[in-house]
Amino acid sequence: MTLRFLIQKEFLQIRRNSFLPKLILFFPVMIMCVMPWVMNMEVKNIRVQVVDNDRSTQSQQLVHSIEASRYFVFGGQQPSYQAALKEIETGKTDVVLVIPQHYSRDLTKGDMPQVLIAANAVNGTKGSMGGAYLSQIVAPLSPPEGGTMAQKSIEAHSGTVGGASSLFLYNKHLNYKVFMIPALLAVVMMLMCGFLPALNIVGEKESGTIEQINVTPVSKWSFILAKLIPYWLIALFAVTVCLLLSWAVYGITCQGPLWLVYVLAMLLALFFSSFGLIISNYSDTMQQAVFVMWFFIVCIMLLSGLFTPTRSMPSWAYATTYINPMSYFIEAVRTVFVRGGTIMSVWRQILALGSISLFMSIWAVLSYKKNH
Repeated sequence: MTLRFLIQKEFLQIRRNSFLPKLILFFPVMIMCVMPWVMNMEVKNIRVQVVDNDRSTQSQQLVHSIEASRYFVFGGQQPSYQAALKEIETGKTDVVLVIPQHYSRDLTKGDMPQVLIAANAVNGTKGSMGGAYLSQIVAPLSPPEGGTMAQKSIEAHSGTVGGASSLFLYNKHLNYKVFMIPALLAVVMMLMCGFLPALNIVGEKESGTIEQINVTPVSKWSFILAKLIPYWLIALFAVTVCLLLSWAVYGITCQGPLWLVYVLAMLLALFFSSFGLIISNYSDTMQQAVFVMWFFIVCIMLLSGLFTPTRSMPSWAYATTYINPMSYFIEAVRTVFVRGGTIMSVWRQILALGSISLFMSIWAVLSYKKNH
């Protein structure tokens, strides 16, 4: 009975706050409608210029193939390599292709002409991927072996190069949104169940209202559950909004059991709410809680595999994923959402995520100091 009234009090406080209801509604909408478009690791719109020293029909076919590619923005032709290099130095182009003299003659004879690709590698990912994309188009094939350059360009973009074909499983159109949308649920959980409960309790510390509760016979468990349950329910609402927007805006739906996504979300919500409560128990001001929470959240998020594969990390950094609950969540939710995995596919992640969350919840209760 006491718990029910405490939960009712929390909902009344949330409703009377002019900012929180708007944040709870618009944050998942913004995350799902904006972030999948901008958090795209696919390299596109690479500005390329060409220095054509051959001026032949085949060299012009190569130029037209580059113009037709959806990955490049053709910036025209330059008279010399030095002029093109100046365009790179001023940031007006990203990649320069230099077609040598006698390019057409060498192709006709069956030789392999040396084509120069100069890429601006200040941004290493953009430079390497831009050079790789361009190499797929310009890799010369003599007509008897591989057909024309136009055919080569078509094969490169269709996933067939030199007789080898690629079959993309689970995400055959290489849509990056399919990869990012499940992981963005973790970002929603992080705010709804991490920051908000922590700031709620610290806010009561600053205003002095928490002292009124501390002198009552309300138990520690009842007080903490009353602080967390409302935000767990809000998290369920936010997850539902995210899944509906994923279906309505992008046509992307969960390929596995939907209830399993909710189980994973609630386990992550338990971790973040407990973690936020721990931060609030050791913080005296809201500013202190925000900075400490932000420090840990950034580390957890960047080391979780949300943006980049964890296997690409150094071995010492990869070792942190074994105690990172968000890493388990992202791996499990992508397995269920994208690959259609069942509980047998993610039981290890569920066990690890549940164990970490349970440990943090016990710590949260024990660290709360209630004065009778």
